[in-house]
Amino acid sequence: MQLVRLYGRVLGLLKPDKWVAIGMTVANVAMAGLVFLEPVLFGRVVDVLTRAVYMTREAVWNEALALLALWAAVGLSGIGANVAVSLLADRMAHRNRLAAMARYFQHVLSLPLSFHGDIQSGRLMKVMLTGTDNLFSMWLSFFRDHMSTFIAALILMPLTLAMNWRLGLLLVVLVVVFATLITLIIQKTENAQAQVERFQTQLAGNAQDALSNVVVVQSFTRLNSEARMFGDIVRQVLDHQFPVLNWWALVSVLTRAASTITTISIFMLGTVLHLDGKASVGEIVSFMGFANLVIGKLEAAVAFVSRLVFQAPAIQQFFEVMDAETSVPEKPGAVPLPAVQGEVAFENVSFAYPGGPRILADVSFRAAPGRTLALVGQTGAGKSTAMALLQRLWDPVGGRVTIDGHDLRDITIESLRQNIGVVFQESMLFNRTIRDNLLVGRPGATQDEIERACRMAEAHDFITRQPRGYDTMVGERGASLSGGQRQRLAIARALLKDPPILILDEATSALDAATEARVQKALKALMAGRTTFIIAHRLSTVRDADEIMVFDAGHIVERGTFDALVRQGGRFAELVRTQLTSTEPMNEAVKAAE
Repeated sequence: MQLVRLYGRVLGLLKPDKWVAIGMTVANVAMAGLVFLEPVLFGRVVDVLTRAVYMTREAVWNEALALLALWAAVGLSGIGANVAVSLLADRMAHRNRLAAMARYFQHVLSLPLSFHGDIQSGRLMKVMLTGTDNLFSMWLSFFRDHMSTFIAALILMPLTLAMNWRLGLLLVVLVVVFATLITLIIQKTENAQAQVERFQTQLAGNAQDALSNVVVVQSFTRLNSEARMFGDIVRQVLDHQFPVLNWWALVSVLTRAASTITTISIFMLGTVLHLDGKASVGEIVSFMGFANLVIGKLEAAVAFVSRLVFQAPAIQQFFEVMDAETSVPEKPGAVPLPAVQGEVAFENVSFAYPGGPRILADVSFRAAPGRTLALVGQTGAGKSTAMALLQRLWDPVGGRVTIDGHDLRDITIESLRQNIGVVFQESMLFNRTIRDNLLVGRPGATQDEIERACRMAEAHDFITRQPRGYDTMVGERGASLSGGQRQRLAIARALLKDPPILILDEATSALDAATEARVQKALKALMAGRTTFIIAHRLSTVRDADEIMVFDAGHIVERGTFDALVRQGGRFAELVRTQLTSTEPMNEAVKAAE
């Protein structure tokens, strides 16, 4: 059964704590045995009392005291074992919950952008929190409360056959019938509950999507529409959840009925056997105790199993994310990238997304250390894809990309990305202090180094005007700062990282002319002495590049300096003419070319 396999994997996560788990298993075996002894001792006491008329007062008293003393020892031992299990189970469950959360978090951050593009961050958060909470609940309740139940059912219940096989057989048959009915109901509700969990995850994803775009929701008066969409999913959750709840309500009724039926059946059969001399009063009392004990345990076990059914889809989703594989696995034996000079080469590089058409086809170019190359072309021409390959967000399907002659697939991903700095079109700041955002690429930087980078990026002055200077919180995605301020912080962050290779991905396209002028000054400081790649639609930003490569349909169709390409009158000149005819310097360049 899928539920059994899933639960086996849940327990498998406890491998680092296997000796603690083994110790708790032994303690639970002891507890199950001690619990089994209590009805036996109770029955023996009853038998002593029923024989009292044939024994001396002193003999009755001595035998009863011996049984009561043993009973007390059994009870105290059970309490001790229970305390030990509870303490160990709590600590183990908490420790492994946080460990599972840390593994999930690290794994998700390592997954490629293709994975994150297909799933909402709200869903990922919900899967992590719900999944680890359910793992914690399973571990804790199993080891603390329910392992002894399953041990009693699998090992100790058959021992009742040794006491009185007729009464024992009746008890075993009733338990098997009850367990069979529960299994059928689990199979009936398992898929339905999985569907409920999918709707719950969709609910979390839609909520996060709306909350992260609250400005759009309010500006476009989407409040009622988003609330209605949310309500529709809520109704679907309820429509699928209620049938499951109905089946488990039936389980609750069956559990209560089983308790009554078992008690009455044992009493009736015990009476018949006693009258035939095949069972003593003490044995009947013992089996009545067994019945109450087993039914009580079964009620708890049913509650546990029902919880498993409800939690299983969330845990399954957790494992599905953990099973997701990166599209750029690190080669065994990959070595760190040695000191980088900054020579980048694309050698007959081709690329296509899985199942898609070619995005790049036989692209070749070489960037010498310290040179600036610009990549221009229409949207979808392959510029950003080429730079994604340089960062090894994907691997080429043909050819290779090298840095200083080293194939990127032969070096560790961490050492590769430590040597590449990226300034994005959108600054992507954390909801942390300015200082924390600057230290992302170089955690050990000193305050003097931070301030030097910020001065070079034209950012120090506006930072010192903030309420708490470098310790000012920037808000979610840097919401408390202007676009130009965010971009200058991103440039300062890259300066502080001090990478030998730099990628400017539309770094100024979202800025107004006045802000762009300040940012361009900061970019020149950043680019000095680094191998730089500029992805740009705004062609005025690439005028000073050492070489411009014009991409079209995954090929480099032109390459050269700005002036040389304009004079050619080809694809680049056409882009200049159609985009920048209103800018005087560009008009002059076009006229000169004509």
